Amino acid sequence: MAVSSSEYLFQQVTIIGVGLLGGSLGLVLKEKGLAKAVVGIGRRLPNLELAVQMGAIDRFYTEPHEAVRDSDFIVLATPVDTYVGHVQQWGQHVPAGAIVSDVGSVKGQLVFDLEAALPSTASFVGAHPIAGKEKSGVAYATSQLFDGARCIVTPTPRTNAEALKSVRGLWEKAGSQVLSMDPMVHDWVLGAVSHLPHIAAFSLMHALQDLQDSTPDALELLAFSGGGLRDSTRIAASSPEMWRDICLANRENLLKMVDQYITQLHAFKQLLHDHDADGLAKNIEQAKTLREKLP
Repeated sequence: MAVSSSEYLFQQVTIIGVGLLGGSLGLVLKEKGLAKAVVGIGRRLPNLELAVQMGAIDRFYTEPHEAVRDSDFIVLATPVDTYVGHVQQWGQHVPAGAIVSDVGSVKGQLVFDLEAALPSTASFVGAHPIAGKEKSGVAYATSQLFDGARCIVTPTPRTNAEALKSVRGLWEKAGSQVLSMDPMVHDWVLGAVSHLPHIAAFSLMHALQDLQDSTPDALELLAFSGGGLRDSTRIAASSPEMWRDICLANRENLLKMVDQYITQLHAFKQLLHDHDADGLAKNIEQAKTLREKLP
């Protein structure tokens, strides 16, 4: 059944960057009838054409000004390092009353910079759907990506109440559990539970490569790997461009967190050095207990 214009949450949504998250959001908007039109902006024509074929967007442009000018909701879904540059490029064309949001996993100072870059007649509402895959690109997009996932919105004292309500409503309709958090607190929390684990996975793969170089008889280490290695390094297959920008954007928090991780590795190393069986058992038992608390 067709959705009437009055029932749409937004008339036109423009998604800047139609990848895994942007494409999945487009599928949600289309399948649930939340937007009358969904427009994609990107650099690679084959990717944009695939997004149209999949039903994630209705049409696309490689230049954003025209689409932004006619949109009441604009979503940044490119690497976080590009956000401010995007808004500086087309921000003056955002119509009065329009909402600009994002799907990035770094907030902090970036939220305040984006607020400052937009005209006062538009609103920015930071949003971070905690959902994804180790694979990137619109080919892996799905409208079920956000089902049951948390989505954190990061309002500031400048955030328009109605705009915040609209963004919360969108993510709730997408199937997410929406929480509100200070932008700076967001970056500390996500640094610990998301960014640091990615760094650990990247580093583990590098350690394995170093060990490979010293393995006798030219044996291929990874050929002997099982589920443990796959589980602990799955996220090492994530987008290099995206995670480079996330790490740099949350650099100050991550420097402290990496130090804490190194401290724990040194503590485990010392238990091994001392042949401390009781200490090792206690360390592993504590880790097991903490792991079992994960939702």
